[in-house]
Amino acid sequence: MSHIVEIKTEVRDETAISAACQRLKLEAPTQGTAKLFSDTATGTIVKLPGWRYPAVFDTQSGQARFDNYEGRWGEQRQLDRFLQGYAVEKTKIEARKKGHTVTEQSQADGSIKLTVSVGGAA
Repeated sequence: MSHIVEIKTEVRDETAISAACQRLKLEAPTQGTAKLFSDTATGTIVKLPGWRYPAVFDTQSGQARFDNYEGRWGEQRQLDRFLQGYAVEKTKIEARKKGHTVTEQSQADGSIKLTVSVGGAA
C-alpha cells in the first residue's frame, strides 16, 4: 500500500542536521551565535552556498532564522535543498531506529521518493 506524505519541516535533530550537511557537501554545522544583517541568532549554524549570512536553527523550537534579503544575499533554493536533505535524513534515522529499511530515489523534478519497508522487508 502506498501513502503520499507531505511534510512541514521543523529542524530539531542535531544528528540529522549534520547528516544533511554531509549529504550536501556543506561545512559541518556549528553551535553558537551568528551575525545576521541587523541581528544575531543563537543555535545550530549552517553555512549555505552563496549566502552572505548563515541559517541558524533553534532545535528547541524547530524554527530557522536567516536573512537572505529576499534572495539578494542567497538563493532560497539553497535553504530548500538543505530542508529537503534534513527531512530525508531525519526520516531515515527514525525508520532505522524502528528496524525498517529505507530506499531513496531521486525524481526528475528534484523531489526525493523514500520507500520505508516495515520491519526491514523489501
